[in-house]
Amino acid sequence: MPEGLDGLRLDAALSRLFGLSRTTAVTIIESGGASLDGRIRGKSDRVLAGSVLEVDLPGPASTTFSPPQVVDGLRVVHEDDSIIVVDKPVGVAAHPSGSWEGPTVIGGLAAAGHRVSTSGAEERQGVVHRLDVGTSGLMVVAKSEHAYTVLKDAFRERTVDKRYHTLVQGHPDPMTGTVDAPIDRHPTSAYKFAVVAGGRDSVTHYATIEAFRHATLLEIHLETGRTHQIRVHMAALKHPCVGDITYGADPTLSKKLKLERQWLHAVKLSFAHPDDGRWVSFDSPYPADLQLALDTIAAMS
Repeated sequence: MPEGLDGLRLDAALSRLFGLSRTTAVTIIESGGASLDGRIRGKSDRVLAGSVLEVDLPGPASTTFSPPQVVDGLRVVHEDDSIIVVDKPVGVAAHPSGSWEGPTVIGGLAAAGHRVSTSGAEERQGVVHRLDVGTSGLMVVAKSEHAYTVLKDAFRERTVDKRYHTLVQGHPDPMTGTVDAPIDRHPTSAYKFAVVAGGRDSVTHYATIEAFRHATLLEIHLETGRTHQIRVHMAALKHPCVGDITYGADPTLSKKLKLERQWLHAVKLSFAHPDDGRWVSFDSPYPADLQLALDTIAAMS
């Protein structure tokens, strides 16, 4: 085991060593396909430099994905020679994957005749950041190879300003604050994430926009961009995003508001343009389902 992996969880070590997704790494481990010094280990076991690692790697994954399809509601907010900024509707993934057969941003852009960068893995060329399928709002996609490199670095160095609005249950105390809690895969659920000791550094800033009787509208500023970060951190505060049944939201309230997903929207995206460094900023209005839910909760107050 290389020294650079010393102390990592086994799933993280496999992911980094072989370029696997964390999901694939966990699948290998849970099927008994990874051992350290001759012993089968669990995904959260720590690896030590000098240990002998044996792994049964899966065969080559299929690179066949669904053909590009027009995505209803996918709106181009801005386009130039280097970038394209889109307003992603709910129910659309950022890019194709083996576990997703629905519409994607990349497929929608291709079907509409837009060119994107060829940098990155085949299924996510041009993608420099992602939004959950159940989260709507702004995404930037690189069109040139230079833009891809510059934007990937900007997201990695946390110089991109990402703002979200979310409606959470109850009233957070304090009304403005910061959640600084590490996030990793949920210890018992393959599709969830959680605040976990030893997880990845995760920082979320929130501020109250308006408090209602049963919920609070927050503005979220992310320092980091972990999977499900806002949803996990709000749930950890005991104020899950309204409609987010996966992370403990009240299904009765969700039904009253006619919500079929979490109330979470990427409302603003700002960054230095990769061509000349000028600061650019883009905004997105609430989609119809979130606006209806907000109007309803206001009327209930």
